Amino acid sequence: MFRISITSNFPYLNFYELIRIAPDKWKHFFVGIGMGATLQILAWYIMPQHLVAGIAIAFAFVILISYGFELFSLITKRGHYEILDAVAGVIGGIIGIAAIVLFLSFN
Repeated sequence: MFRISITSNFPYLNFYELIRIAPDKWKHFFVGIGMGATLQILAWYIMPQHLVAGIAIAFAFVILISYGFELFSLITKRGHYEILDAVAGVIGGIIGIAAIVLFLSFN
């Protein structure tokens, strides 16, 4: 009988305002998830017997790629250099790596 809806009770509630993280950081975060997952799958495919080494290599590549794009922006003056974009990508990469490791652990 009683229907509770967050959007009807709080019509101005926005997910980005709830956590106060800029929308472009969320883009880097979600790209980082895909990048971490892809790199972890590639690391597992190349060396399936060495899970810990694969995790370390995938994590190192996530850091190198995320920060590398920021350095590219700084050097070439294309785009804008912001270190928090790289941090958001690395955090997303950790989640992507963890998701694949959990999936591989239960298979």
